Amino acid sequence: MLQFEWPLILLLLPLPLVVYWLAPRARREEAALRVPFYQDLQQLSGGHRAGARRGRGFLGLLSVIWLLVLAAAAGPKWIGDPIRLPTSGRDLLLAVDISGSMETADMVLNGQQVNRITVIKAVVGEFVQRRQSDRLGLILFGTQAYLQAPLTFDRNTVNTLLQESRLGFAGEKTAIGDAIGLATKRLLDRPEENRVLILLTDGANTAGAVDPLQAAKLASQAGVKIYTIGLGADELIVPGIFGNSFGARRVNPSVDLDEETLRSIARETGGRYFRARDVQELESIYAELDVLEPAEQEAESFRPTEALFYWPLGLAFVLSGLIAVSQLRRPAPSVQGNNRSDKAKSDYIMQP
Repeated sequence: MLQFEWPLILLLLPLPLVVYWLAPRARREEAALRVPFYQDLQQLSGGHRAGARRGRGFLGLLSVIWLLVLAAAAGPKWIGDPIRLPTSGRDLLLAVDISGSMETADMVLNGQQVNRITVIKAVVGEFVQRRQSDRLGLILFGTQAYLQAPLTFDRNTVNTLLQESRLGFAGEKTAIGDAIGLATKRLLDRPEENRVLILLTDGANTAGAVDPLQAAKLASQAGVKIYTIGLGADELIVPGIFGNSFGARRVNPSVDLDEETLRSIARETGGRYFRARDVQELESIYAELDVLEPAEQEAESFRPTEALFYWPLGLAFVLSGLIAVSQLRRPAPSVQGNNRSDKAKSDYIMQP
């Protein structure tokens, strides 16, 4: 369906005529001249009619250009058929840790040793694509927490923003409490039974203005259920000077993971705590989260719109260009006439 965003602009259509009627006319002074030659008079009369036809065509073309400019200024747009959005699902925020420790390469994905953020992008990305009936949002946190994607049904955009995230953008430390506080604030205007936060981290709270347990209490009062995931392997072999054969040692790369706090956060809000030591465990955790029962919410729909102003505006530019080219190519009037004919005319005029 075609609609105009500002249809009142079309009321300016007769404006050129109003200006033509109201503007004072220019004074013209014409000299009378008798022409005795009938053939010359006929040629002059034919040239006048041709000039009049050209003038009417020129005015008609200008009128079309004016109409096209007004149509473009009125904001034409095409509104498509209504598209019904999913009527069930949860408002689910994903809080992902992108602090410096996520660069630890203690995970194996497709037979290759990779860092933790690479695994998160692969597993969480698939989880995002499966949640077709949920509103999804993305929070990234390090030293600071910020909302990367608000709650939306556009899963592709959320996944793209997750894949484009880079370590260190939010700082090198970990502000778990601030991430929970930001998520609670964003979920407050949604139905209480739908508020879910999935928080994934590999460390402890080392930054931020809000204590994680205090933030969990506020989230519990707001009806936000938090599922926490602790990521990181329990064992990592660090090569020695001569490789793994000599001087290699085993370390715990998850020594900084504060599992007790993550358990307390989940317990306080009615959620669960999960431990992901490898890719398989992380995949099973998100598969379990994937079976959350959807809750009914109000039906919504939207109608896609497409702006069309560039069509009349482009056509107006094309017609204006044609007028400019035609004026440039128009031959200049000849100032050299027939000397004999001019002499005859002058002699006739000079006769008494």
